[in-house]
Amino acid sequence: MDPRPASESEIVLRQLMLPEHANPFGNVHGAWVFKLVDEAAGSAAMRHCRARVVTKLVDRMTFDAPVHVGELVHVQARLTWTGRTSLEVAIAVDAERPLSGVTRRTNTAFLVFVALDDEGNPAPVPPLLLETAEDHAEWAAADARRALRLARA
Repeated sequence: MDPRPASESEIVLRQLMLPEHANPFGNVHGAWVFKLVDEAAGSAAMRHCRARVVTKLVDRMTFDAPVHVGELVHVQARLTWTGRTSLEVAIAVDAERPLSGVTRRTNTAFLVFVALDDEGNPAPVPPLLLETAEDHAEWAAADARRALRLARA
């Protein structure tokens, strides 16, 4: 299996937040934001593997600022680490006020996925090709998170 760079599978989802996404006070439900996070991360993982993937775990999701009705949400998903059958995807969520262009970071997360074969069994994933110093730093941080997860198990 040939290594693939994170840049080839990176995903950015954008969606305008409407009243049906929010509570009566105009704040978008956290579960709605998480749904977008899982979709973007799963799409990036699928693009990298060219196979079905399932969410294995969420390793830390922050809710640093509320998202409001009328804001355009940007969900960026980028691979940070691959193992034999699993991979980690980093997520950054930004909320933009479309009329002013002001953008702020609202959420971050790391999700781990497992690739599946046609029978639903774990399948090998292509290695991640590290192209930049940032790629190497993200890999090292992801490897440290993996070690912590394994120590807790």
